[in-house]
Amino acid sequence: MSRSDNIFIYGRNPIVEALSHRPSEVEKIFLRNNLQLNTVEELQKMATKHSIPVSKVPQQKIQRLVGRVNDQGIVALLSKIKYTDYFEWIQNIDISSAPAVLLLDGIEDPYNFGAILRTASAAGMSAVIVPTQKQAPVNAAVFKTSAGTAGRIPIIRVHDVNQGIKDLRNTGFEIVALHGNAASDLWEVDMSTPTAFLIGNEGNGLDQKIIQKSTKSIRIPMQNQVESLNASVSAGLVCYEWMRRKNELK
Repeated sequence: MSRSDNIFIYGRNPIVEALSHRPSEVEKIFLRNNLQLNTVEELQKMATKHSIPVSKVPQQKIQRLVGRVNDQGIVALLSKIKYTDYFEWIQNIDISSAPAVLLLDGIEDPYNFGAILRTASAAGMSAVIVPTQKQAPVNAAVFKTSAGTAGRIPIIRVHDVNQGIKDLRNTGFEIVALHGNAASDLWEVDMSTPTAFLIGNEGNGLDQKIIQKSTKSIRIPMQNQVESLNASVSAGLVCYEWMRRKNELK
């Protein structure tokens, strides 16, 4: 495992999520000193259970930690935000079950990244794979947008998308590139084998050289002269079409 720097997350739901599923990563909690007890009673009980210190501080302190955001008067310091090693991950999944992953190529908006992580987790994706460059980091905005689910799905970091494609293909994954000029619709592509859905940058989409390295290409059919969808919306449609197909086979 490799680790990013400590980060602060904010808002009740992301912090309760962190305390519920990975309390060892929560180092400290800061509460605005005029919060009503019933607002944070459950959170304080969870923190006490895991011996996590809680400090009551003025709003100015909260703002120094996270800026002027909708913090709800609750901030947590996280450490050990873990990225998963690809080869460690591949040894612990069942390839015969035809898992699916998202491979992101330069998702730079943390709100898009957080939304993608939330959808991928909800739809049962086995991992989200990101490059080290031109990619939003796992930060407070990502945690907030993902509603805390950023810690529920493995986030694998590779040197670049080319390396991710190579590793995935070498371990039996089909690489399905999503772009507007593809000949096949999303509804037509076979998803019965291990599949990596390749999602491009919010503004520029996928580079042609990257598309050429994929094994299949698909597009989301659109009407009313709509040219494209937000990256997180596109990822959501792909994830849920995969889940629908998966459920049909059960």
